[in-house]
Amino acid sequence: MRRVWGLLAALLCVVPAWAHVGSKDVFQQVTAAPYKLFVTLRPPTVIPGLAGIEVRTSDGDVSGIRVSALPLTGMASRIAPVAEPLVRSEVDKAFFSGGVWLMTPGSWQVRFEVEGAQGAATAAVPVPAMPLAMLPMQRGLGWTLAGLGIFLMMWGVSIVAGAVREARLGPEAEPDAERKRRARVAGVIALLVAVVMVVGGDRWWRVEARGYAGDIYHPLRLKTALVGDVLTLTIGIGGEADNVHRAMANNDLLRDHGKLMHLYAIRWPEMDAAFHLHPELVSGWTLREALPAMPAGQYKLFGDIVHANGFPETLTATFDVPAGMQGSALATDDAEAIPAGVSAGELGAVYRLPDGYSMVWDKPATLTAGVAVAFRFTLLDESGKPAKDMQPYLGMAGHAAFVKVDGTVFAHTHPEGSAAMPAVVLANPGSMEDMPGMGAPAVGPVVSFPYGFPSAGRYRIFVQMKHVGVVETGVFDAEVR
Repeated sequence: MRRVWGLLAALLCVVPAWAHVGSKDVFQQVTAAPYKLFVTLRPPTVIPGLAGIEVRTSDGDVSGIRVSALPLTGMASRIAPVAEPLVRSEVDKAFFSGGVWLMTPGSWQVRFEVEGAQGAATAAVPVPAMPLAMLPMQRGLGWTLAGLGIFLMMWGVSIVAGAVREARLGPEAEPDAERKRRARVAGVIALLVAVVMVVGGDRWWRVEARGYAGDIYHPLRLKTALVGDVLTLTIGIGGEADNVHRAMANNDLLRDHGKLMHLYAIRWPEMDAAFHLHPELVSGWTLREALPAMPAGQYKLFGDIVHANGFPETLTATFDVPAGMQGSALATDDAEAIPAGVSAGELGAVYRLPDGYSMVWDKPATLTAGVAVAFRFTLLDESGKPAKDMQPYLGMAGHAAFVKVDGTVFAHTHPEGSAAMPAVVLANPGSMEDMPGMGAPAVGPVVSFPYGFPSAGRYRIFVQMKHVGVVETGVFDAEVR
């Protein structure tokens, strides 16, 4: 039993690392023309499990929302089950809530059927589903069930003994000594049988528990090697990191905003230097990036990838940058921020950029864990006015990364939300010719990102926006209750 509880405790300490690190909830701004929805999906920790859904509509035209869950790819993705209605709040008519069951691990989508004054519309949000832990039984329930089990065993033994002792007696006849002896023997045999069944059931349960533990999600390994200023990344396949639900081949990765990997390198633990890089595949599962000049120190790596079935992962690793590394020129689509000497917690709502521009965060008075918020940022020019020379950055108005100071949370998000864009395309086929944001959308100096901090603590936020060929990175600190 000590080994079993130790296993359960270890599994409960696993940090969820799909589609971000330690941040499993999906926050998405959905357009189900003509309706706008702010969707929060909370995937379950165990599979099968119930995914929580919260939806806020932008107007009062929506009269009802029905939801269904189906796989993101494959034949089953074309066969939707019967949709279930979300419950409309009696206090806030623009708020709906409910849930759907996710029955197997893998890439899923939640389909929304919206009804309102302007007719019916549909849209879908991708959601990854993987078992993250084994939940232990509550102690009180365990003792209650154990007591009931003992009671049932003894009751069963008494039934067997009573049947042998008295089943063939006439009315009001008393059992003789021989019948009593047989009853005792039968009772002992019944008790032994019950004990064997309990022991066998315990062994069966241990086998089932080990099998489920083998399916607990673990991200793929990421190995690093630095030669000069060239960083080589190798994605590990096989062994404990290979999950049966993620069969992969060399052509498994999808491009997200034109990139196979979005790599954030953050100097640790100061978090006073951050780089948003995009290594390219050179062979097999090996990617390579010529690093820019970087301050010396240890860096944490967070690499976002998306598999062909729409399942996103964030791979993590560390590597050391030696003093005096010259580095190459920063690539056009790469970004950097070096708020040197500024530790996490010291930055406010205004960040001064090296070229005289500044980025301003419309910071809420309080930030609460588990509550979805639209994080709004504005880029100002040298005169303090909203910048007018804006350009899309990687096809979008901006990118943001939310990082907890202890390294347990990392989330790379976009203005549409935290779901990976290739998965959004798979969930909404035919809704656009190309990946959302990969054209040349008109962008302004204001960008907002839907997100909710998963836990209380201190966070650092990195925000990228682009103007006249310059990628600016604003850095902000947040204290979350």
